[in-house]
Parts: sequence; C-alpha cells; structure tokens
Amino acid sequence: MTWDELDAHLDRVPGTVSAYVGRVGAAPTWTRHADATHYAASTMKAAVLVALHRAAEAGALGLDAPVPVRNEFDSALPGAPRFSCARHYDNDEAVWERVGAEATLRWLAHRMIVRSSNLATNLVIGHVGLPAVARVWDLAGARHSVTGRGIEDFAAREAGVTNLVTAADLAALLGALAAGADTPGPLASPAGCAAMLDVLFAQEHREDLAAGLPEGTRIAHKNGWVRGVRHGAGVVFPDDAPPYAVVVCTTTDLADGGPSGEEDDDACRLIARVSAAAWAARRDLT
Repeated sequence: MTWDELDAHLDRVPGTVSAYVGRVGAAPTWTRHADATHYAASTMKAAVLVALHRAAEAGALGLDAPVPVRNEFDSALPGAPRFSCARHYDNDEAVWERVGAEATLRWLAHRMIVRSSNLATNLVIGHVGLPAVARVWDLAGARHSVTGRGIEDFAAREAGVTNLVTAADLAALLGALAAGADTPGPLASPAGCAAMLDVLFAQEHREDLAAGLPEGTRIAHKNGWVRGVRHGAGVVFPDDAPPYAVVVCTTTDLADGGPSGEEDDDACRLIARVSAAAWAARRDLT
C-alpha cells in the first residue's frame, strides 16, 4: 500500500486521524494532520516519565527512595478541592494494593507506562510538578502539546484545563529519547534515555502499534485511550533498518475506550494497519 493509498483509506474514517512516520533524526517520510491536536489520554505519561528522570539526574529526586502511596491530589485549578482516582477506572491493581504503604518512584513510573496506571501517574506528577512536564515538551521541540492537569482532575477539566498532544509532537518526544540514548541530547543523559526506552520497551498494552509488527520486533511505545480516542506513539527498532518513529492519533467513534485485548476495537486495527505500512516501508524511509 502506498502512502497515497493509505491516505485515501484514512479519508474514509469518521473523525480525525493524524499520523507521523519517519526515521529518527530525519524529516518525516509521511504525515497526515500531524499538527492537529487530540485529547492526550495516556500518551502524556511519556512526558511525565521524562520529567521524573530529569529531576532524578538533577539530584532533586531519588528514583529508588520510597514515597507514600495515597489517593488524594491537588487540583490544577487554584482553589479547587483535592481529587482522587477511581479504582475501577485504572488499569493496574498492583498500585492500588499499595495504597497506605510506600513504593519507589522508579516502580511507580514503570507501572505508569507498562500498565498505564492513572494512580501511579498522579503520584509521579505530584513529585515532579506540571511545570517540569511542560519543560519536557519544550525541550523536545513540541509545538502544540500541553499537560495541564493530572488524570481525573475533573474540576480543572470543567474549567477548560486539559491535556493535548499531536502526532508530530509525540514523534519529536520519543524520537529525542531514541536519539539521546546514543548521543547527548536535550532530554536526559544517554544512560537516562536508555533507561526510559527500556521502560517503554516493556509496554504491556500491545494491541495497536505493536499488533502491526512482526512478533518480537522491538518497539518503545506508549498508547492511550478513552471512549472516542485511541492513540499509539512509538519508535521501532528493526534489525535490518534504522529506527523510525510511528505515531497515530485518532479521535473517532471507532475507538470504544477499552484497554487491551479489545478485538472489536476498530481504532486499534486502524493503528495497526498504519504500523504495518510503516514496517513494510522501513528500508525506504527518508
């Protein structure tokens, strides 16, 4: 399938489908509405991960120091009451089992990515702060993405404070991590970037981008979903070609809002189809 044919296919999809495909460190080979903003869902957790590692490298936080696991957070809306996460809306019972006890920030960050735990995310944000996450987007060269609040901060949401991403910005963020593991870059040291990639490689929700790749292909990625939204953002590391970024953001009724294993989620299949097309073209990406 050519890129023009893929574009024609996506033109028939209801809603907005954005995409970015290109080698790390190079101009994109193919984009589609790459600067259109979408509700971020859980893709913003990749920027939170970077903010945490940057704070650790600066000596402001210790990744292996235990912190209290609680379910109460400050709202991003000044004067609003504190808020909590809903257990039934989370994807990781392991974090909830530690409420009232302690866990390390390293462990919480891992659960935030590999199981997409909302509770773990808000705990990490509580230690790094939203300005640090905003700084990560700036350093990555993102132009439109915003992390304005934590997960389930409904008072802030009702006041218009939101989390947004674009396909181009997610590609810039993950591409900078991949490049930074080899050459010092703006986000973290090479060792820090490599450590974050290892977390993203361990992603357990593999029903979208990873589903379009041959079994065993290495992909460092983060996805996100709520009803009407499904995104996948990653960097693929083929054995026979340079690494490349592939991002698909969808705001469409095709997304049923479920986590992994949703065989009837057409948005997952659509993202997998784009991922498969990028894989087929991996040796020819510019």
